[in-house]
Amino acid sequence: MTILIDRDQGISSPALVPAEGDLARDHGGADLNIGLINNMPDPALKATERQFMKLLQAAAGPRRIRFHCFSLPSVKRSPEAKWHVESEYSELTELRRHKFDGLIVTGAEPVAPALDQEPYWRDLTELIEWAKINTRSTIWSCLAAHAAVLHLDRIERRRLPAKCHGIFDCDTVTNDPLTRAAPAPLKVSHSRLNEIAEGDLDAAGYQVLTRSAKAGVDIFVRQYASRFVFFQGHPEYDALSLQREYLRDVGRYLARERDDYPHLPVSYFDAATEEKLVRFEKQARHQRHPALTNDLPALNLRADIAAGSVAAALFRNWLQFLGSEAEASVLAC
Repeated sequence: MTILIDRDQGISSPALVPAEGDLARDHGGADLNIGLINNMPDPALKATERQFMKLLQAAAGPRRIRFHCFSLPSVKRSPEAKWHVESEYSELTELRRHKFDGLIVTGAEPVAPALDQEPYWRDLTELIEWAKINTRSTIWSCLAAHAAVLHLDRIERRRLPAKCHGIFDCDTVTNDPLTRAAPAPLKVSHSRLNEIAEGDLDAAGYQVLTRSAKAGVDIFVRQYASRFVFFQGHPEYDALSLQREYLRDVGRYLARERDDYPHLPVSYFDAATEEKLVRFEKQARHQRHPALTNDLPALNLRADIAAGSVAAALFRNWLQFLGSEAEASVLAC
């Protein structure tokens, strides 16, 4: 399904398609075709599509975006999520019939011991090769970034001693149009159990744009016919995304679906909330039962997390790049 996004349109879901009269309005610049390959786990499926649509709408300015949602068919889904994808997303075969200006590919929750053993691996690697020559730029987010560099250059990700989870200050390490006018430092959400080492990226010819002293490489790029942009973090996360993940993991611990109690997200909750959650953890370890979630305290975030400000700058610059590339292509014809 194709959605036309402009700055005056409300965003709720991919089912929201403008009327024919809206398609004829004057606007600045040519439409950009952007696809989202949304492979996120079922609980985050709808939130992810809304986050990216709102980001693109805020970043587009007067330019209109034709937005297309897809998901790899080999990603396992619950019946409800499968119905949502089948009814409101386009089939992946439609992707290969068009040339896209930009593509955004998210990760999926791992189910296999290694990335190249995941049930969606073949679909994903075919998508990587297609995107090289059929997009002007593609964003690979978190696990999708790890999978892409494994396929492209056999760079193996490394298991972290503890989950990298929280808001991390990231610094720009080279001048690049993607990070122009971005706030300094960039406060970026990270949520991952693995990392790609900067030395491995350097050896393979990737360019690192941002890094964190605590979280490591943040954004890196590589040029093919398409410019590939890789996020190890999640700049698209809204203010409550990390909270939802943390509470999910607490619930899984209480339900004995995981053995270890989750660490608090770094630089995320305010000091009073952290104290309450430390006390709750002691109670949970002593009285481990799913019903204990009813005793979770009220949660308050730090005032300085600046959710969305980094993503707004990155995606505004990304759309400007796509627009200038599209206009240059038209002038060359």
